[in-house]
Amino acid sequence: MMKFLPILLTLVAAVVYARLMAWRTARELDTRSAELIDPALRPALGRLAAALDIPRVRVHLYDVPMVNALALHDGRIFVTRGLYDRFRAGQVTDEELAAVVAHELGHVALGHARRRLIDFTGQNAAAMGLALVLGRIIPGLGPLVAQWLMGLVAAGLSRRAEYEADEYAAALLMKAGMGTAPLKRLLAKLGTMAGRRGAEPPAWLMTHPRTEARIAAIEAHEARWTGISAGGDARS
Repeated sequence: MMKFLPILLTLVAAVVYARLMAWRTARELDTRSAELIDPALRPALGRLAAALDIPRVRVHLYDVPMVNALALHDGRIFVTRGLYDRFRAGQVTDEELAAVVAHELGHVALGHARRRLIDFTGQNAAAMGLALVLGRIIPGLGPLVAQWLMGLVAAGLSRRAEYEADEYAAALLMKAGMGTAPLKRLLAKLGTMAGRRGAEPPAWLMTHPRTEARIAAIEAHEARWTGISAGGDARS
């Protein structure tokens, strides 16, 4: 029994750490957010709600300057002050902001937000266990190598979730009568609005797919659903 004690303690530590991080995130969002009520957004969000056959889509405003949006494991959708300010300045349209919300709704509907918590717990447990093993093989560097390997796994899972949420958003926007153009336009703008400069890291290190890859995937879904090729030709 004693030989399994380090593994058990590692699992317990990973679970406690993951729960603590989730609690801290929820508390931060509760403290610094409120429901976003803007008449200018009501028509676009109303179309999403109608497509989902629900009374309304609730969105919360997270009062931080970064340009982002996120979904919590309890189903709440948040748009940051930085992104909302871009909307009020006319840099983002109502349909583009609705596209962001549709993407986050995809994360909720597909269970990504809840799964992220489970994945985070598992990855931390695996990283801690791997660090114990590699620490004996590569003293001093074992924990760093373990964290790097788990980071690659986490990035890969994150990119897959982003593609899946994009697909959900594209389908929802088409059902709502807005088409995929707002989502593609918003994705093209995000890099600039988020202040990204210089060369990007290799794709396999990124938590989000490259913009051009995301747009190409959305267009492929649209072509498959409508039977129209990327060049505008009807498929037989």
